[in-house]
Amino acid sequence: THFLNMNRLFFFFNGFDLAHGLPTSYRDFIVDYWRGIFVRNGQKKIKREDLLIDLICEFEGIYNNSEYDLIDRIKTYNELKSFIERNKNRGYGVFNIEFKNSFFENICNKSIENWVDIEAEYYRELKKIVKLSINSDKKKERVKVLNDEFEEIKNLLSRYLGEKVDEAYDFVLKDDYPILQFLLPELMPSFSEDEFLKEFKYNDQSYVKKFLKEGIKNYTVETFFLSFNYTKLAEAYSDGVAYSKKLNYIHGKLCNPDNLINFGFGDEMDDDYKVIENLDDNEYLRNFKSFQYSQNSNYKKLLDYIESDKFQVYIMGHSCGLSDRTMLNTIFEHPNCISIKVFYYERKDENGKVINDNYTEIIQNISRHFNKKGLMREKIVNKTLCKPMPQIQ
Repeated sequence: THFLNMNRLFFFFNGFDLAHGLPTSYRDFIVDYWRGIFVRNGQKKIKREDLLIDLICEFEGIYNNSEYDLIDRIKTYNELKSFIERNKNRGYGVFNIEFKNSFFENICNKSIENWVDIEAEYYRELKKIVKLSINSDKKKERVKVLNDEFEEIKNLLSRYLGEKVDEAYDFVLKDDYPILQFLLPELMPSFSEDEFLKEFKYNDQSYVKKFLKEGIKNYTVETFFLSFNYTKLAEAYSDGVAYSKKLNYIHGKLCNPDNLINFGFGDEMDDDYKVIENLDDNEYLRNFKSFQYSQNSNYKKLLDYIESDKFQVYIMGHSCGLSDRTMLNTIFEHPNCISIKVFYYERKDENGKVINDNYTEIIQNISRHFNKKGLMREKIVNKTLCKPMPQIQ
C-alpha cells in the first residue's frame, strides 16, 4: 500500500478552549463582570466605579426581602434591568446605573454572547459613523471615542483571560486526555491512497501520481497549529504531541508585553471597507487586524507555511465569522489548500441525546470566505467524513 503525506493546518478557536471546559466565551466574561459587581458580602450598599459604568445600589427597608436576595445571582445586564424595574416603585432602595462606555452599553442591551459578534458590532458602529451627514472633524471625534471604548473592553478581556483562565488552570496534558486521544489519529503524518482519494476528492491526479512514484522518501510532514485564542492551551498541545509541528498565536498571546492581543475586525473584502480606506484617515483603520499583524512575524510565518506545500485545513472550534475574512480567504483559496475539514459542535439535551449540531452553520460561514464558489464545493469535506468535537464538562 502506498502512503501519501499531507501537511495539516489546525485552526484552534474559542470553541476549542470551550470544549476543554475553559470559561473563555464572552458570556463567561460578562457574567464574571456583573457577578463581581453585585456580590454584596453582607453589605447594604453597593458602589462601583470603573471604566465602563458608575453604579449605586442602596438597600433599605426589608434587607432579607426575597427580591433583594436575587441581586446576588444577577449575571447579565438584562437581569439587572428586570430587577430594577420590579423594585423601582416599592420603596425598598435606590438603584442607579450610568454607562460611561456607550459601546459596552450597546452590546449589553443586545445580549451578545460571542466574541466574533462583538467584533462585527464594532464594524457596524464604525460604518454608521462613516455614513453620518456631519462634517469630517465630528466624524473623526466619534470614531476616536468608539476606538477608545473598544480598547477598554479589549483590555478588560485580556485581564480576565489572564487572571481567570491562564493563571487559574493547569495546562499540562496527560496521555489519556480525551481530546488529545481524539486528535492523535488526525496528527498522523501519512495515510493510504484510498483514504486520500476518499476524503479529499482532489482532482489533481499529478499530485497523487507524484507520491505513488516517489513515496515518502525525504519528505517531512509539518503540522501547523494556528491559534486564534490567547490562552496557553494551544501551547500545551504543541508540547504534548511528538510529530513535527509549528505553533503560531496569530492573534497574540497573554502575558507577553511585546505581543499585544489582536482583537478587531478583518474583512477588507467588504465593499464598505473601500469607502473607509478612501477617507485617508488612519483613525478609521485603528482596529483592523491586518495592520496589527504587521507588529510581529506571525502572519508572515503563516504565509510561508501555506506556500511551502499542499495542506489540509482542520477547523476546531472556529465559527469562521467575517471578522477574519481576509485571512481565511487567503488560506482557503490558496492553490496548496487541498481540503477543509470541520470538527463541529453537537448540542445535546439533559439526557445526553443529540438535538442538532452546527456543521451546516460552519460551512455556510466558510462559503462567505470564497470568491470562487466552485472551489468551496471542491474543498469542503462532507459531514460523513467529519466528526464532532468531544466536550469536557
